[in-house]
Amino acid sequence: MTATIATKEKYFEGIGRRKTSTARVRLTKASKDQLSVNNLKLEEYFPTAEMCYRVKTALTKVGEYGSFQITAKVTGGGKSGQTDALVMGLGRALVACQPDVKPALKASKMLTRDARAKERRKFGLKKARKSPQWSKR
Repeated sequence: MTATIATKEKYFEGIGRRKTSTARVRLTKASKDQLSVNNLKLEEYFPTAEMCYRVKTALTKVGEYGSFQITAKVTGGGKSGQTDALVMGLGRALVACQPDVKPALKASKMLTRDARAKERRKFGLKKARKSPQWSKR
C-alpha cells in the first residue's frame, strides 16, 4: 500500500506598491526563468517597450541570483504604477529568498518605495492647487 503525499512547492512572496497599484509577486525555484503577470506573458500585459524594459532590468538583477518561476498578481492604478509596483515586489521577494542580496538591491533602488501620489482636492479650489480665476470687479 503506497500513500501519495502532496508536496507543496516552497515560494517566496514580496509585495510592492506604487501610487494606487499593488503587486503580489511569488518566486519559486525553477530550471529556467519564467514570468507571468495576471496569467499573461510580460509583453502581452505591459503594452509599451519602456515598461517591459523596466521590468526586464529588474529581472536581470533577479537572474544573477538564480533562476525562478515568477508569478505576479497586479491590481489597481494604471500600467506605469503597476510596473513600478512589480519591480518593488520582485526585489522584496528576492530578499525574502536570499537576505544577503539586500545591499545590492537597495543600491539599485529596487527596495525603495516611491511615495509620490496624487494630491487630494481642497474645497474652494478647482483642483489640488488651482484656484478659480480672480477678478477685481
